[in-house]
Amino acid sequence: MAERLTDSSVRRLPAARNGNRISYDEEVKGFGVRVTAAGAKAFVLNYRADRRERRITIGAFPDWTVKAAREEAKSLKRRIDRGDDPMADRDEQRAASTVGEFCDHFETEYLPTRRATTSEDYRSLIRLYIRPQFGKLKVTALRHAEVAALHREVAKRAPYRANRMLAVLSRMMVLAVNEGWRDDNPTRGIERAHEEKRERFLSPGEIVRLAEALAAHREKISANAIRLLLLTGARRGEVLVATWDQFDLTTGIWTKLSAHTKQKKAHRVPLSAPALALLDEMRREAVEGCPYVFPSRKTSIRASDDARPSYGPLTEIKRTWASVCKAADVTEARLHDLRHSYASVLASSGLSLHIVGALLGHTQPPPQRAMPTCMTTLYAPRQNGWAPLSPGLTSVKARLCSGRDGAEHEKREHPLVRSLRREKSIRGNGYTALRAAHLRIGAA
Repeated sequence: MAERLTDSSVRRLPAARNGNRISYDEEVKGFGVRVTAAGAKAFVLNYRADRRERRITIGAFPDWTVKAAREEAKSLKRRIDRGDDPMADRDEQRAASTVGEFCDHFETEYLPTRRATTSEDYRSLIRLYIRPQFGKLKVTALRHAEVAALHREVAKRAPYRANRMLAVLSRMMVLAVNEGWRDDNPTRGIERAHEEKRERFLSPGEIVRLAEALAAHREKISANAIRLLLLTGARRGEVLVATWDQFDLTTGIWTKLSAHTKQKKAHRVPLSAPALALLDEMRREAVEGCPYVFPSRKTSIRASDDARPSYGPLTEIKRTWASVCKAADVTEARLHDLRHSYASVLASSGLSLHIVGALLGHTQPPPQRAMPTCMTTLYAPRQNGWAPLSPGLTSVKARLCSGRDGAEHEKREHPLVRSLRREKSIRGNGYTALRAAHLRIGAA
């Protein structure tokens, strides 16, 4: 039975049990919303042309609101009344479209729904590999053998990038099939290149040298971003887009927004004393009116034609990382290895892998199973590999925190830790272990 569709009613529609289900609007005949078994929702319009029943997809919800999709449906119905066949026109246009044009469509319609770091990586892979090789081909003419050949060629010199490129192209072709640009996905069945698992953990000595190099580096903003990565184990994207309103420096809690986390939900984590000391000092020196913890200066031209400084988030710290590693004589280390090293220190301090996973923001299994995630278990073999840190490491905390040891923060018990203790996620001397682990990371 048809009913007037609204944004709230569409949002409440459950996923189809199998296949897809269409709920029709009572205001515009033939206009409705299709819901798949996976829960994806898209607006459609049923109509007849040349004595055939046709169905055209208007757009996905919530990218399209009900009001906008209904107006588009009315516009299409006016064309149909004049004798046009919108579906045939779209098929004809798409049959003539090139992969380059579809890349434009993908970047405009799909990438804005992804995280900023994901979008940046996708655009890079499209620019470096997909457009140069396939840009002038028709979307319908792209073949499995051509995709496989490109993947093999890239894999000879960069197997990781080859697999990421294939994953992006596969996602593009899934979208092309769903939207009717072509009938099949030419990336299916292509075997991924072998990837050597990267398990790099910084030694205490490397962390000492790294801390010294960070303290001496002239780019303080990017150096501080690397410090915070080391002191929190956060992901690079979470740190670079962090804003001051995410941090409660009084209670020592960092609330990462769901839009910036890999698990797509807000993540509240306690901050160690050295991390709080670093943030306290940065806050005092922060640019007035700038919301970003790690700002990047840019210029915006106002209506007055005056060039005035404005600020966005820092987008790249690779150059700083490379120069710091060179100065510290740290080889074959990635920024993400700071996260691995942070987790290893936590694990070696006696924290359970379940708690380590919660602090890192790994997706946790159901409570009744209470098992660590596959990613978290990577740190278990390293627990016995971290001998007690030498007395010389105690001075590194001051270096990481720009000369402040954060003593005034050490006596605070973070609310998240208290709640974890109440939920019996941390038992016995678990809090002591967590506090000790945080201090060890500050010392390292």
